[in-house]
Amino acid sequence: MSRHQAQPWLEWLIHPVGKEEFFASYFEQRPLVVKRNQPEYFRGLLTLDEVDRVLTTLDRRYPDVVLKNASREIDAEEYTVGGESIDVARVYQLFGEGSTISLAFLDTVVPALTEFCRGLESEFSCPFQTNVYLTPGRAQGAKVHYDTHDVFVLQVAGSKQWTIYGTPLELPLPGQDYDAAIHERGAPTLEFRLDEGDVAYVPRGFVHDARSTEAVSLHITAGVLRYTWTDLLLETVAGAALRDAAYRKALPPGFARSGFDRAEARATVRNLLDRIRTEDDFDAALDHFIDEFLSACPPLLRGQMAQLAAIDRLTVDSRVGARVGVVFRLCEDGESVSIEGYGRRISFPGYTREEVRFALSHAAFVVRELPGQLDEAGKLTLIRRLIREGLVTALPAD
Repeated sequence: MSRHQAQPWLEWLIHPVGKEEFFASYFEQRPLVVKRNQPEYFRGLLTLDEVDRVLTTLDRRYPDVVLKNASREIDAEEYTVGGESIDVARVYQLFGEGSTISLAFLDTVVPALTEFCRGLESEFSCPFQTNVYLTPGRAQGAKVHYDTHDVFVLQVAGSKQWTIYGTPLELPLPGQDYDAAIHERGAPTLEFRLDEGDVAYVPRGFVHDARSTEAVSLHITAGVLRYTWTDLLLETVAGAALRDAAYRKALPPGFARSGFDRAEARATVRNLLDRIRTEDDFDAALDHFIDEFLSACPPLLRGQMAQLAAIDRLTVDSRVGARVGVVFRLCEDGESVSIEGYGRRISFPGYTREEVRFALSHAAFVVRELPGQLDEAGKLTLIRRLIREGLVTALPAD
């Protein structure tokens, strides 16, 4: 995986397209296809052998492992034992007959995908999830459909031919799934082939299908489980209802009868909406989603045992850096600086704010390079505390 640790994950994912261009011209607007001619680009995230290891040794169960075939329905009974346990031999038999193996939530068991998701979560401020699809040659797993979340498609092995159709429902919410009986897929608007190392971004609501070419195809789908303005508005109203009895009153008696005069009811609704147009209501609702997001992102602490074992050997000439995969919020007031993340609040004296900000924003530095007012002993004490909290790591000497 040709990504420098200091390079943000999104920039690496969509390179050479810039992050600013992506958010201004593509995000929630239109598909993006990046062709690279770099077959090894995503090999550090996943390989065919790693997928085989997951299937054969990790006891993944239905519905985290599902078989799909666009040409026929496959019942879970065909490849499970007792409804949940996976019959791996049968899974590979059905794969050989043209079915796609779908593995959900692989970011929970493959460390490279965990780090990948965490990096994107830091940039988007919302959860990510990776599903992996292994498709035999000249096969199609899913029927034509749209997703209710945006996706990045990373082609790891083989290739797939994609067709994008229309957008019958713009930016659908969860629960507004594609229904062929209701939604017109429209005429093809974009066709492209993803080869090894290529990536595509497809916003939710864009109808699409994909079919593998001659060889076995392996691709990662990274789903953007975003928060919406709808979520924020609903949370704002819910918070107002808990604080103000006016929102909890019953609808007018007889509102369902013919002849009911709606004028007063409309006025009541306008009044209730006006009452939630306060800064406090907005801040409380937004803080709810910040807390929810931070609480869903445990730090990635691989190697922490070795970090703690070596902590007493640190000197001001030691190389350290911010730990990769930590999602947090930095809060400052006149007397203290606090780091909030994963249900924890870690506080430091206010006079260390410059040092703390520096330590959490630099991938590599020497302890003595910390700015601020601390002396050498104070810098060492601060760095050791940050290492114990899993926020900074000691790095090998150059």
